[in-house]
Amino acid sequence: MTKPALSLEPVLDTLDTSVDDSIERLFSLLRIRSISTDPAYKDDCRAAANWLTEDLASIGFDASVRDTDGHPMVVAHHEGPSDDVPHVLFYGHYDVQPVDPLELWHDDPFDPKVKTVDGTEVISARGASDDKGQLMTFVEACRAYKAVHGALPCRVSILFEGEEESGSPSLKPFLKANAEELKADVALVCDTGMWNAETPSISGSLRGLVGEEITIHAADRDLHSGYFGGAAANPLHILSAVLAAMHDETGRVTIPHFYDGVEEVPAQQLESWKALGMTDEDFLGEIGLKHPSGERGRSVLELTWARPTAEVNGMTGGYTGEGFKTVIPAKASAKVSFRLVAGQDPQAIRDNFRAFVRARIPADCSVEFAEHGAGPANILAADSPAVLAAKAALSDEWPQPAAVIGMGGSIPIVGDFKRMLGMDSLLVGFALSDDRIHSPNEKYNLASFTKGQRSWARILDALASK
Repeated sequence: MTKPALSLEPVLDTLDTSVDDSIERLFSLLRIRSISTDPAYKDDCRAAANWLTEDLASIGFDASVRDTDGHPMVVAHHEGPSDDVPHVLFYGHYDVQPVDPLELWHDDPFDPKVKTVDGTEVISARGASDDKGQLMTFVEACRAYKAVHGALPCRVSILFEGEEESGSPSLKPFLKANAEELKADVALVCDTGMWNAETPSISGSLRGLVGEEITIHAADRDLHSGYFGGAAANPLHILSAVLAAMHDETGRVTIPHFYDGVEEVPAQQLESWKALGMTDEDFLGEIGLKHPSGERGRSVLELTWARPTAEVNGMTGGYTGEGFKTVIPAKASAKVSFRLVAGQDPQAIRDNFRAFVRARIPADCSVEFAEHGAGPANILAADSPAVLAAKAALSDEWPQPAAVIGMGGSIPIVGDFKRMLGMDSLLVGFALSDDRIHSPNEKYNLASFTKGQRSWARILDALASK
């Protein structure tokens, strides 16, 4: 493949000299209260979609707002300098989490500022890191290429959604309806982070997810615990016993066939993770803990990147208000999530969990289940051309070489891209673990924003050259 004659250095120089303008553009986007989960902000979500569409059109993209049953999508396309360059699809989301509790914010969450925190310059606002600051790093890289060369080094398509923070209900139907338009050689996903403030990373694996809600029913009404206590079944007791039985004393999950298809991490991979220097104390210390609680004998990185989990996310039942009420509840519920690794079948996990629960329900009680999403784990080969190109590009920009890491979380869009569009995803982002995403006082390091722009410029150059 012939490398396009679009030199990189003047693009990087342009990014460096236009930092103030790029910050102000980001601030304009951050001021829009695009909270997707609250219907009161429906117009704000559309305003964010309109803003992005107009901004992309201003740098030569064929950009449009696409209506869905929920909040709109933004779709944009730009041709490359020639026909023999790669086609990339960049994905991000413009919606943000609610800001409650508002009183815990140091500043108005929708009045962005550059401020210094513990000696580091940061951009403070809701959405600064998740995901407006992240997606604008890519847009600014494209803007600089257009300013210098009047062209982009690759053919670029962009998909920005407005429901990522509320479960993406419109995303799969939209991908299905627009599959041919959105297919590309590789997807670029920015909703990830760095290993640390000096070490960029590429997420080579994502755990899958199965979400289940279970509700156990016993008596036909709440009961007086003195009159019926000791004789009537208590759904909270039953539920607690079921959930406690999901793990043995070593931390392994006891649901039958749970580990079917799960392979051990190769020794070479474990050694590369060990070289990152993350200790149990480092990982858990910042949240006030010391000791890993998962499967014994495994490092925290192996536990969070390469092992499946069963976690209880919430339990309800009986009286939980102020004061005290002595009742045996008629029902009790729990929300349970499973993080999956390669080789596990989400539907099999769901089926086996339900059988596990049903086997522990007394004959005169009943249980019902509600699904809350499912998706398999995703792995991108560490030696794929896209990973190698991005790794070299990132290593040229940051003080430390780029690391290929795993992710404990799940990004459903990555699986959707693979299954529905046949694309692998390159996961590169510049967030940090202390960015307080979803929490009050969200921030994005100014260096993440400025060097993130330069990083995407380098990645586009590297992908066009491979």
